[in-house]
Amino acid sequence: MEFSHYNAAVDLVERNLKPGRGSRIAVIDESGSHPYTELAAHVNRCGNVLRDLGLQPEQRVLLCLYDSIDFLACFLGAIKVGIIPVPINTMWSVGDYAYVLSDSRARVAIVSEARLPVMLEAAQVSGWQGSIVVGGSCHAGYPELSRLMESASTACEPYPTRPDDACFWLYSSGSTGRPKGAVHVHTSLVKTAELYGQGLLGIDGSDRIYSAAKLFFAYGLGNALTFPLSVGATSILFAGRPKPPEVNRILREQRPTIFFGVPTLFSSLLASPDLPARGEHALRLCGSAGEALPAPIGRAWTERTGVEIIDGVGSTEMLHCFVANRPGAVRYGTSGVPVPGYRVRLVDDDGAGVATGEIGELQVSGPTAAACYWNNREKTRATFLGEWMRTGDKYRQDSDGYLIHCGRSDDMMKVSGQWVSPMEVESALIAHDAVLEAAVVATSDENGLVKPKAFIVLKNGLPANDAMRQQLQDFVKTRLAPYKYPRYIEFMTELPKTSTGKLQRYLLARRESRAS
Repeated sequence: MEFSHYNAAVDLVERNLKPGRGSRIAVIDESGSHPYTELAAHVNRCGNVLRDLGLQPEQRVLLCLYDSIDFLACFLGAIKVGIIPVPINTMWSVGDYAYVLSDSRARVAIVSEARLPVMLEAAQVSGWQGSIVVGGSCHAGYPELSRLMESASTACEPYPTRPDDACFWLYSSGSTGRPKGAVHVHTSLVKTAELYGQGLLGIDGSDRIYSAAKLFFAYGLGNALTFPLSVGATSILFAGRPKPPEVNRILREQRPTIFFGVPTLFSSLLASPDLPARGEHALRLCGSAGEALPAPIGRAWTERTGVEIIDGVGSTEMLHCFVANRPGAVRYGTSGVPVPGYRVRLVDDDGAGVATGEIGELQVSGPTAAACYWNNREKTRATFLGEWMRTGDKYRQDSDGYLIHCGRSDDMMKVSGQWVSPMEVESALIAHDAVLEAAVVATSDENGLVKPKAFIVLKNGLPANDAMRQQLQDFVKTRLAPYKYPRYIEFMTELPKTSTGKLQRYLLARRESRAS
């Protein structure tokens, strides 16, 4: 019996070594500009380094690396030789690292120098016996990636992987529990590029792409690795945290044509006086995912910069966006419509379809779904229902087919006998000029009845007092049905978020449940 062979790294790298492409700039990072020929050599060196370390096909290597050409080289180098890279969050705690070291059974971890102390503590806590390679200069007795690569060959024979072989894992953010390892196959990477990057966004070789979302995040991996490599474009990488001063500098100096962010970052950038206005940047479009983009933020961004934000919804399990708005036809306040190549459905608690305008759980079917969760049969069976995957998100669909996010399944609250979406109330609050960020959860009043409570971050210098509370409550009443307004408002200096910028509403809800 014959099998067809396909290797995702070979495909994404070698398509850029054709005549006229090799000299294009593949990566701009803090070490400089790197053409595709150099990236290809780095990938081959890394593949050989991993083989020399004794790793065998299908064994795992953890990548705890900041965004740079080294991340791309290690990720693709591992895939080329049949080893499974497992990128992990560079901002996790010791406990998270200890769990993933044990759960993944990785033989090697490649770790950025700044994260070495945390990883060493995690290895001790978990009893992990693997090897550590340090990305960066280090004098602690651990091998350095750069030195190992210097002595490695630039010729590397690929391992004969097949389309449905396990290719890489991505751990979920762990925002509601332990991280889960989603196992992705070789064909998934290029499919996201074909369906979303090229098919919907129209990315081509002339684009310069900057993603504030990091490479360890499924969204960032597509934005900054898969999409640019699929067409010979340039990926602009920044190792540090994407704070407004750094992002604004990159937008002005590196002049990306496409910028990918998350809603909280777009909100922070709009509050910055240094955000490039119309004519001060080279952007042609922006992308957002991770959580629903509030309509006021989208409208304010377009008004300020002249550029649309293409909001969409994706997940670690599906690898990238499967529902999104369309360039030139954005409807702020919606997640858009299914990306061609994917199907979605909204179902009630019994699995039956809901009518137009009614709220249901979003399920998706498409070619980039993970094969399973590693070592987690119960979660796999609960999430992957044949060809369909449960997202855990509540949506409603309007008469034109646009999907409106109503929150996570466990975020919905019943007030006065009627369902209330926290997202709807948050969007109304954010429309007020005084509000920077908002989160809404359920709380109980003195009679034990469920009521909405809002946690508000005000813009700098504005008073957090009873008059402001009343003003915000009255404002919401003018925009939503009266029973939806927040009965209680608490002002905060910041809201809890994951390291990828996603609101951790459940932490606020847990606090309220304990208080009541």
